[in-house]
Amino acid sequence: MRRAAVAAVIAAAALASGCGGDGDEDAGGGGGDGASQSGQTITVWTNEFQPDRLATTKDILADFTTESGIKTKLVPVPEDQFSTLITNAAAAGDIPDVVMATSLQDSHAYAAQGVFDADAAQAVVERLGTGTFSEKALELVSTDGVATGVPSTGWGQLLIYRRDLFEEAGLQAPETLEDVTAAAEELDGEGMAGITLATAPGDGFTAETFEHVALAMGCRLIDEEGTVMFTSPECVESLRYYADLANNYSVSGAQDVDSTRGTYFAGRAAMMFWSPFLLDGMAGLRDDTKPSCRQCKGNPGFLAKNSGLVGPIAGPSGEPSQFGQIATFNIGVETNTEAAQQLVEFMMTDGYVRWMGLSPQGNYPVRLGSEETPTEFAEAWAELESGVDRKAPLSDFYSEESIASLREGVESFQRWGFGEGQGALIGALGGEQPLANAVAEVIAGKDPAEAAAEAQAQIEEIQTSVE
Repeated sequence: MRRAAVAAVIAAAALASGCGGDGDEDAGGGGGDGASQSGQTITVWTNEFQPDRLATTKDILADFTTESGIKTKLVPVPEDQFSTLITNAAAAGDIPDVVMATSLQDSHAYAAQGVFDADAAQAVVERLGTGTFSEKALELVSTDGVATGVPSTGWGQLLIYRRDLFEEAGLQAPETLEDVTAAAEELDGEGMAGITLATAPGDGFTAETFEHVALAMGCRLIDEEGTVMFTSPECVESLRYYADLANNYSVSGAQDVDSTRGTYFAGRAAMMFWSPFLLDGMAGLRDDTKPSCRQCKGNPGFLAKNSGLVGPIAGPSGEPSQFGQIATFNIGVETNTEAAQQLVEFMMTDGYVRWMGLSPQGNYPVRLGSEETPTEFAEAWAELESGVDRKAPLSDFYSEESIASLREGVESFQRWGFGEGQGALIGALGGEQPLANAVAEVIAGKDPAEAAAEAQAQIEEIQTSVE
């Protein structure tokens, strides 16, 4: 029955959005044997659902078919259903040939489970040229020197702040967590929160935001030996700092990805931590997330033009760091490997700029160029237009310094666990969210050391289960 359920989901999606093929029955898993790939059909999963992005993806794949003779079936898979569907597909022997825009943690987790073919991905990286990729991106996606997936694009967590309010108050652009606290205290007042901060328990956005802050505080979740370190003084202090910021200067109640953005877009917060994916909405380029501040009614781009962006941020150690996410192209095990590799290479060369163009604000290239033209993709990215209902380059709204922060952060990206070979553990933490829960408990009044100890015990238990 599980095979039938997965097949039904895939068939329905393929019927709605099949690309470059004619409904051949040989799509999907069931390995290639090294023979000519022309005329075969491979199954490609993507989490891109917006009609314009899906249409562009179809166009890219159609060009791949024209060039290679390999047909594709494009299957949109909802991000919140991906784990269930890929697990069921693996059990049914129907692993997709290529999965596009996989998260860093899923790339590691499913490579460790034998669903994604790390050797096939590493071979693509080597053919394209290891030196053409961001060193940090390769480090984050790799286990024991082998890429779990081919790194495609990246984004880093940002501190977004009201530059106009800072200037009025005589405040410099925030560069450290100490600056954040001082500015939040200065700007917090009637109708204006000093900062809007993610606080919802069991929430991945809370965990991401906390990790960004804790990295700057010097908190290491795991050391090189794989020992969980969450009871360290730096991690305990990170919980204390985050809770103090939330309780004293943020909006009360459980705040999540939507409410934090909504508060800032309403002009009721001086700062927030968020990903760059909101930059087009903040510029008034999409109707589903429009700014609603008083000044925005006559000028939809008001917040964008009056906001500054800070990527890497420094803590007590003075060493700037930034939470970063890398998206990958992954190849399924025992599928049409050669054809899948050809598609991934195409996506990282001829199709790369158009792929980044689906959402440029959150898709910075981690392959800056080819060996012949080392910066061609970075230069092309700078000219891409963002937006959904309206299109424009980010440079029309954001300062050159802010745009530079999107570029410069890539080599400052840090993540807990991936550099220590614990990527599978980090992926598994997304289910129970012990870190987000610890944050919420400290905000509610629990002693930070006690919350850290309880979270550490949970993490150690999860670690044992994935080893």
